[in-house]
Amino acid sequence: MRTKKMLDFPIKITGNDALLVIDIQNDFLPGGSLAVTDGDTIITGINDLRTTFSHNNQIIFTQDWHPSDHQSFASVHSGKKPFDEYSSPGLGPVLWPDHCIQGSKGAEFASNLDQNMAKMILRKGYHKELDSYSAFLENDKKTLTGLNEYLKAFNVSRVFVCGLALDYCIKYTALDAYKLGFEVFVILDLTKPVITEKSSIKEILADFESNQINIIISDQIRE
Repeated sequence: MRTKKMLDFPIKITGNDALLVIDIQNDFLPGGSLAVTDGDTIITGINDLRTTFSHNNQIIFTQDWHPSDHQSFASVHSGKKPFDEYSSPGLGPVLWPDHCIQGSKGAEFASNLDQNMAKMILRKGYHKELDSYSAFLENDKKTLTGLNEYLKAFNVSRVFVCGLALDYCIKYTALDAYKLGFEVFVILDLTKPVITEKSSIKEILADFESNQINIIISDQIRE
């Protein structure tokens, strides 16, 4: 999908850039417990980024890593079903099916994802009482994951974000990255949303625009 505000010129990768590959895990792919429609179709394109992000760049994979009794799961709340509305500090706005449980097949990265790309794997969502959509902050917006400090230790100033899902972990990762002082690029063709209605996607892209988050497609990225 293109928008009028999408950047349309080549983006040259430098040594101060990082690639964040968000949650390419079995439970978010077709057949998984919280599947994103066509989530598997972006994996080849993500693997291809290895040719543009070199050994000089930080490439970080994130991995949802929930305990089996995580409080975001509908199964731990009596009488609740997946996608029921729910609000609590650090949780919500809905309850989820059990997904990405620590050590489970669903929590594993997709078998065709090139894990050799990753210089670091950041696990998130392991605090029982907190969900973690963003790669930078837990959902209480106070608990840090350590990613901000890690990237700044390597003088990263720009982050490129891809993976799953556009309307949750991509969105909150991008917004937090901007608030923490990074220039942010969302690679739109290498992400998919949970909610596929055009109005929802349009709202997300407008939110990116208002926060000066750049929207690009992968073939704009150059070595």
